Amino acid sequence: MSEKIETMKAFTRLAISRLEDEAGGLTEEVLGWRACEEANSVRWILTHTAQLGNVFICKVLRGDWDYWPEGWPRDYVDNRSYSLGRIMGDLKKGSELFLEALDQLTAEKLAEEIPFGGGRPREYAVMFLISEIIHHEGQLAQALGTIRRQVG
Repeated sequence: MSEKIETMKAFTRLAISRLEDEAGGLTEEVLGWRACEEANSVRWILTHTAQLGNVFICKVLRGDWDYWPEGWPRDYVDNRSYSLGRIMGDLKKGSELFLEALDQLTAEKLAEEIPFGGGRPREYAVMFLISEIIHHEGQLAQALGTIRRQVG
């Protein structure tokens, strides 16, 4: 495995670790919380992030933006019927799939153009997804920090 891919994996592990640490103390009661009417809820942040690892990394690896994994619900993001336990399990599974996907990459595969953002190298799409994990961990940290300050 190339040094570049090893670095991508290390950065992904860091992002996942930060997300897991932040989400560790969540309760069902905070899933619907949002900073304002227009903001994403905690549930939306978690389900969207789980979908990154369970769906979007698969699309990027295949280079097929129409691909949808069998059994993965199309209405998953922000679905209020899913418990915190299910969402956290899906986050864990998605994190494992994401890291396994990185193991399948080669320098040649990273350089291949795929239909992401109008046609970009797979490397760009993978880095974009890694940055999405970090972005949503930050949203979660902001939300939970606000909740803690409101509660006292």
